[in-house]
Amino acid sequence: MIQIGDTSYPFSDPAVLAVLGGLATLVLILILLITTLRRAGQSAEAVNYVAHQMGRMSQDMIGLAQGQNQLAGNIQTVSDAQANAQVRVIQTMEARLAEVQAQVAERLADNALKSAHSLAEMNERLKETLTGSSEKTTKSLTELQERLATIDRAQTNIEKLSGDVLSLQDILSNKQRRGLFGEIQLTDIVSKALPTDSFTLQATLSNGKRADCLVHLPNPPGPIVIDAKFPFESYEALARADTQELQKIALRDLGNAVRKHIKDISERYIIEGETADGAIMFLPSEAVYAELHARLPEVVRAGFDARVWIVSPTTCMATLNTMRAILKDARMREQAGAIRKELSLLGGDVERLVTRVGNLDRHFGQAAKDLEDIKISAEKAGKRANRLDNFDFAEIAPDAAPVPIAVQDP
Repeated sequence: MIQIGDTSYPFSDPAVLAVLGGLATLVLILILLITTLRRAGQSAEAVNYVAHQMGRMSQDMIGLAQGQNQLAGNIQTVSDAQANAQVRVIQTMEARLAEVQAQVAERLADNALKSAHSLAEMNERLKETLTGSSEKTTKSLTELQERLATIDRAQTNIEKLSGDVLSLQDILSNKQRRGLFGEIQLTDIVSKALPTDSFTLQATLSNGKRADCLVHLPNPPGPIVIDAKFPFESYEALARADTQELQKIALRDLGNAVRKHIKDISERYIIEGETADGAIMFLPSEAVYAELHARLPEVVRAGFDARVWIVSPTTCMATLNTMRAILKDARMREQAGAIRKELSLLGGDVERLVTRVGNLDRHFGQAAKDLEDIKISAEKAGKRANRLDNFDFAEIAPDAAPVPIAVQDP
């Protein structure tokens, strides 16, 4: 710490450091001068030089003292400026702080108003939400009651369907009823695929056997029989078989039953000269049809050999559509003569029409010519009338004869 007047300067002050640096420089110069004097000896030149240097050093010391005084004044000025700046900064900060406090207070008041408004809006929305939720809850309960009523109705329908399934089970458990079920299904398919006059249900053949359906196809191949009976007992035994041995036995029994049924159809419904040389065995179940083709292909081939074709509801529909095309082609062949006759009559009518159109064209041509002659005569008569009106008799040729108008009967 250095005390100059009433002002104290710490050693870390830049001005103090500058002064100390200058003093150190002077001391170093003195040391160098002394060293030079010792080396130079007692020569006059050295003394003069030293005296000259000492004079310069004295002047430098004087300048240094003046600079020191000036530095002290500058330091005082800087100190005063710093004090004034601190006062101004403090005043500015106080004013800014007051302004900030006012702004904060204003914003707090604004935020308080906004918060109050938001709370009011939130309360309104909460009331609306609660009201809407109550209405939705009431609506949901109403819909739930309606759905429960729908479920009750569905339960009633399920119970009714269960009764229908039990009835269907009773039908399928009875051999006679099961056959009737197959006939009903076959009747529905045939009625949709063929015209009503192209088949007969429960037709009686010449051998006294009654066929479930007889399709009247033209010769060849001739009327073909569709049988809707099938030994379902053997298939049900196969479905109930639990062990591999029982399944093997049931599958063998099913094959034997189907072979026997194929033989019965071949003997009953294939009559030479009356029916086609084949018959159709209708299976009212796609599962049985698939089981036969998958596990008993030899039975299917036996049906081919006996000319008995096994069909399911799907393949029966396709077969009947083919029969429908055959019936359509046959009926078109039957009507071919009538069609040719009608075409011949139509050709005669067209020839007469051409002749009459030609006659009409000639009449129209003659009428057009007559109209042209009438027009020429009318023009000449007009000219003569004009000359008569002007008393222009000299222009009339003495030998001019009137032009007769040709009139021809249409």
